[in-house]
Amino acid sequence: MSTVGEGAISYDAKALREKYLEERDKRLRRDGLRQYIEAAGEFADFSDDPYVGRPAPRPAVTEDLDVAVIGGGFGGLLTAAKLRDRGMGSFRIIEQAGDFGGTWYWNRYPGVRCDIEAYIYMPLLEEVGTIPQERYATGQEIFAHCQAIGRHYRLYERALFQTKVTKIVWDESRARWQIHTHRGDRLNARFVTVSQGPLAKVKLPGIPGIRDFQGKLFHSSRWDYAYTGGDQQGGQTKLATERVAVIGTGATAVQIVPKLARHAGHLFVFQRTPSAIDRRGNAPTDLNWFSGLPRGWQRRRMHNFLSIISGQPQAEDLVADQWTDFWKRFGAAMAAHQASGSRVSPMEVMQRIDYAKMGELRARCAGIIENPRTAAAVQPWYNYLCKRPLFSDEFLEAFNRDNVTLIDTDGRGVGAITKSGVVFDGHEYAVECIIFATGFDVGAPPHKVGGYQLIGKHGVSLDTKWADGVRSLHGTQMSGFPNFHIVGGTAQGSTAFNFTHILAMQAEHAAELIDRSLRGGVRTQEVTPDAERRWLATMQAKHHDMAQFYEDCTPGFLNNEGEFRDKPTFVGATYGGGPIEYQRVIEEWRASGVETDTTRTYVEEPIARSPAAVSSL
Repeated sequence: MSTVGEGAISYDAKALREKYLEERDKRLRRDGLRQYIEAAGEFADFSDDPYVGRPAPRPAVTEDLDVAVIGGGFGGLLTAAKLRDRGMGSFRIIEQAGDFGGTWYWNRYPGVRCDIEAYIYMPLLEEVGTIPQERYATGQEIFAHCQAIGRHYRLYERALFQTKVTKIVWDESRARWQIHTHRGDRLNARFVTVSQGPLAKVKLPGIPGIRDFQGKLFHSSRWDYAYTGGDQQGGQTKLATERVAVIGTGATAVQIVPKLARHAGHLFVFQRTPSAIDRRGNAPTDLNWFSGLPRGWQRRRMHNFLSIISGQPQAEDLVADQWTDFWKRFGAAMAAHQASGSRVSPMEVMQRIDYAKMGELRARCAGIIENPRTAAAVQPWYNYLCKRPLFSDEFLEAFNRDNVTLIDTDGRGVGAITKSGVVFDGHEYAVECIIFATGFDVGAPPHKVGGYQLIGKHGVSLDTKWADGVRSLHGTQMSGFPNFHIVGGTAQGSTAFNFTHILAMQAEHAAELIDRSLRGGVRTQEVTPDAERRWLATMQAKHHDMAQFYEDCTPGFLNNEGEFRDKPTFVGATYGGGPIEYQRVIEEWRASGVETDTTRTYVEEPIARSPAAVSSL
């Protein structure tokens, strides 16, 4: 038995693999994704908007448009901004929330913060003039930036808020999409873009007895400040005499727990699987540095970060944080491996780096948490990329407080909820408040997230088209659905930890194709089934078989709760060439592939922009 060392951490590779599989097996469930409940039907109240009142009455809107933009998060904002940049004003943004923001509108829980550097995550900083206050921005600041984008591009005048799309239907006779809403609107749009993001559809745990609980119960993305007091910065003083349960220890809980720990009478944190938590190292923005950045700095910084975490060595690491640290370690190890002429596989090289990194994070738990039993319970036993890595300088420290108790379920999860508390292992923990920090249905397609019907040519729905699997070109366009664009498409598209970078790529793609069609007198443009087949073949040729890696992982959204081979959602269904190559592919396609991969019909004259639309820019 050999022991291998990387830096200061030594490990027994065989013993670690056995430990990882043992911990995985504790958490595998036959019901997989079925263990969760959709926030609909009898649970629809969990997705109600707590931040605004009932919609103000307004007349139903009936109008013809060039473009309908569905969704007002970063995807919709970027799309609309790029339409404005091209001189387009005949569009509407339809958003079911009360304002722009998407994820950052809904998630206003205490401590909410982005784990990607603000200078690359918050798009359009140069264009809008926003200066992030800190390197890792709070949710409140990101939401304010979304509003600033809306004001800068005058998008509020084109928005229909608190409006839910119910149906999108292709009208062949008029070559337009009919968009129906729950407020009686009837919009006829030549083009449609949809941007319902991966962090929008609330996911509830299927714990027996949810409706039996007689205390306060809500999902973290619908925070009830009237009950807790305080705001996103903290100050939940109304909980001073309350016993509070947080169910979940993922990205949301890591931010919530430190805030609640300071004010709750007692906080119980129920854990099924611990997260891998590295240091955050946040700091205020250096205004002198920021003001001296050259024009185009944000695009270069975004590209640099994405290149590094895509495994492409860069002469300089502009972000230089804990995200890039792992990938630089891997890159250095691969360079040494190739120079040595070793026959060891790249996956084995990466596994060595992974074992060492996770060893460091487990040692961090032991070094921070004073209670040895708690410190052992929060140590993660899986590969670094099995779950989204997290960062905090407060979460582990919270367990040193006398009023915070970790209830480690050893992979089993909570057993039941009663009228007065939470049950695990036959013991009831009496609480007055339960908060579900259980995340979202990350792999759901846009129309499922938005909760509307999508019906293309010949009355064929998207559900029917995709009954045997996703068929698209680039994850953004589909045969049978002319003039339709997905912005934020991960299935057969791409993804990245800095997801706004993907949104920017696909928003640019949609806006450029729409603008070109309008200027060129194109009535309809539709990708061909043959183009879809060739893209699927490309997907297969570029596919990296990660099935074994993800099946060895502890269950979570990245491996479809342990059923990765059945449905490789999110990561497994994306373009295998990586996001940098994906961007090049769609740019080259716009330059030379449109003519061969689409069928088009034309109007007699190019579609002129109305004087009213132009004057509104």
